[in-house]
Amino acid sequence: MSSMNILSIQSHVTFGHVGNSAAVFPLQRIGHEVWPVHTVNFSNHTGYGDWGGPLVSADDVTSIIDGIGRRGVFEDIDAIVSGYQGGPDIAGAIVDAVARIKEVNPNALYACDPVMGNEKSGCFVSDEIPPLLRDKVVPVADIISPNQFELGYLTGKKVGTLEETLDAIKAAQAIGPRVVLVTSVQRPETEEGSIEMIAADGDDAYIVKTPHLPFKRNGSGDVTTALFAGHYTETRDASVALGRTASSVFDLLQKTFEAGTEELQLVQSQEYFANPRLQFEVTKL
Repeated sequence: MSSMNILSIQSHVTFGHVGNSAAVFPLQRIGHEVWPVHTVNFSNHTGYGDWGGPLVSADDVTSIIDGIGRRGVFEDIDAIVSGYQGGPDIAGAIVDAVARIKEVNPNALYACDPVMGNEKSGCFVSDEIPPLLRDKVVPVADIISPNQFELGYLTGKKVGTLEETLDAIKAAQAIGPRVVLVTSVQRPETEEGSIEMIAADGDDAYIVKTPHLPFKRNGSGDVTTALFAGHYTETRDASVALGRTASSVFDLLQKTFEAGTEELQLVQSQEYFANPRLQFEVTKL
């Protein structure tokens, strides 16, 4: 297994696991070097309704990227990962960083989780973020990991059946990214008590089905994006990346569900990251 250098530009929380506090450790545990750049420095995720700590300005994010650049290591970066983008200026700083890194290393991959909202709660980011993601960020990404709701927004297409979902994936690829991972897929044909993920790489698409656990935990999407990006960057195989990611994330969620904790059992689940059980079959579509 080869170790990659992954630059992860995301939020940071001291207590709990979202953003970089969800992404960094799993990536390290599967054997990659992670260079975190924090976009906020909060006590906890905002879902608690109360938190302390500052937003990191886009200028400060860029200043950190500049400092990394002065070490002459842009060419060593294999992948850049980003998630929730708090403000429009942060999106600009990320897109700028991606452009500068790719200029030095055209093989570097940019994996973007276009966080906007979900089916149940609708959009939960500020109004200016979704169009910005669609028009500025997603076009420069190599990998995106939207849920069904976000895929529908990005492409302006109805996403329900398998056919509609694959059609929307094609439309998303036309915007820029070659690889599209659709998380939390529930379509009319999905078996009761199941949930699916679909990964497409160019013309090839793969699906995996796992049991659906009846609860939500902040940060699980961040872990999913990070693991998929790490595995894909290493193997360049969407099927392998999908199988490993689905296995690890299911076991993480099951462990958290059984523990009944508010936060992901991230450290307790580390063995599932390092050695995914591969208990779910990946099927080519």
